[in-house]
Amino acid sequence: MTISMTRRGLMTAAAATTLALSLGSAAFAQDKIKLRLSSPASETDQRAVALIEKFGPAVAEFAEFEPHWNGTLFKQGTELEAIARGNLEMSIASAQELAVFFPEFSIFTAGYVHRDAAHQVAVFNDPLMDPFKQKAEDELGVKLLTVMYLGRRQVNLKGDREVKTPADLAGVKLRMPGTDAWQFLGKALGASPVPMAFTEVYTALQTGAIDGQDNPLPTVVDAKFYEVTNQIVLTSHLVDLNYLAISKSLWDGLTPEQQAALQKAADDAADYGRANQLKKEEELGSFLVEQGLKVYEPDVQAFREHVQKAYLESDFAKSWPEGLLDKINAL
Repeated sequence: MTISMTRRGLMTAAAATTLALSLGSAAFAQDKIKLRLSSPASETDQRAVALIEKFGPAVAEFAEFEPHWNGTLFKQGTELEAIARGNLEMSIASAQELAVFFPEFSIFTAGYVHRDAAHQVAVFNDPLMDPFKQKAEDELGVKLLTVMYLGRRQVNLKGDREVKTPADLAGVKLRMPGTDAWQFLGKALGASPVPMAFTEVYTALQTGAIDGQDNPLPTVVDAKFYEVTNQIVLTSHLVDLNYLAISKSLWDGLTPEQQAALQKAADDAADYGRANQLKKEEELGSFLVEQGLKVYEPDVQAFREHVQKAYLESDFAKSWPEGLLDKINAL
């Protein structure tokens, strides 16, 4: 992804909007603030549902929540720049996007760093996360409000090869997204990763061009990958996340009461979306079994040790604060 602004440029753009926002703070007390959110997610995504049903109504007394889905307002990957420039108020940002600006965020994109949804929340709320949040605020002008759960990525394969350890994935052509980070994760799992656009995956599975793909169960069902595969290996190798982000300058212009209300609305929406997504994942496991797929759990500890060792020996880990992975694992 090409980033057109440097950190210095982002800081300058963020600072330039601070004055205008602070001057408008008096008007905020009288007029509702417009909170435009841009996201590539669809309206039926559990994150979208949670924000529409919980967040918007909870801040309606002082703000007008205006979400834009399917990347219709800003293209995916440009939302953080838009917030920094003062052209957007909110986004659902990924750790991968933040790592473009701050390489140390790549620790939250690595396999088996987050064990489950609860651990994901514990990490976000722990003091170890404070330097990451502060850096996003100081250098990008973005405040991370809360963590949103996307789902546990599982390995979805053709054939009857039973996978218990990373060694069992040797030679398996596993489709992964095309970036270096995703390809590295595929190798760390023990597979032979194949970069491929998501829209091509169904046909590639059908024709045998690839042996499998990885995604949360809701995606497996929505994309009908269960029609052209035979098994789900519950590796849970990445507990995927997003951060609900807001302009720091806008946040600073709110009253303490408005800040408290907005923070609670964000946390409540994240909790609601998380519960719905976890329920959906649980239900879809049974659905996939009914469709004839074998769904089973491998030796997850063997996968975790193999993947984390690969990351710690990689260039990715060079940007991670010393001892941070141990602290995350201990939570």
